Amino acid sequence: QKQLVESGGGLVRPGGTLRLSCAASLFTFDSYAIAWFRQAPGKEREGVSCISRSGGSTNYADSVKGRFTISRDNAKKMVFLQMISLKPEDTATYYCAARLYSCSRSPSQFPTWGQGTQVTVPS
Repeated sequence: QKQLVESGGGLVRPGGTLRLSCAASLFTFDSYAIAWFRQAPGKEREGVSCISRSGGSTNYADSVKGRFTISRDNAKKMVFLQMISLKPEDTATYYCAARLYSCSRSPSQFPTWGQGTQVTVPS
């Protein structure tokens, strides 16, 4: 049973907008911090954003600050990544990941991952 499923990726023009969703089937969803990571071809997986269990604390990579917004709905077991002013360098496969209790910048600290959704912003 897949515990995290991403959706919402696609092809968008530079300057465009996308909203990614992450649907969770984790039994105690509000015990998990949820992060978005991305990986472009030939590059390492990098952290994009993370949100605390309650949603009261968020953090962002410098490259996306002011353009991306992470949010969550614990009642619906969903996490969202609103992306505006998209750039070609945002092109990557985006993954959501879950970790008990607190955020981390390291992908290795997240034991639960979705399958990813592709975001393409052509130059």
